[in-house]
Amino acid sequence: INLTEDKDHYYVRAELPGLKGDELDIQVTGKNLAISGERKIAAAEEGARYHRREREAGSFSRMIGLPGEVDTENVEASLANGILTIAISKAEIAKPKQISVSS
Repeated sequence: INLTEDKDHYYVRAELPGLKGDELDIQVTGKNLAISGERKIAAAEEGARYHRREREAGSFSRMIGLPGEVDTENVEASLANGILTIAISKAEIAKPKQISVSS
């Protein structure tokens, strides 16, 4: 998982090969993002022996602490080519404010 930010948003990117969007549960509360789901991998033929198995099946869950307050009403998620991208708007209080200096 990668967590980045710009002036207005936090961005979370996660590699989730083989999953579909409807197999994911994404929730944002306060300063936390929760991603959970279940990866299903087709069963091997009966009697097959694995020589290497690097992708596991089963349920997973991940809680990510966000650096600042967020607007939970303004979150967008997309899944393309196995990459989940979540854009979370920062709360107004968390956005940087430009302060002008008078002379």
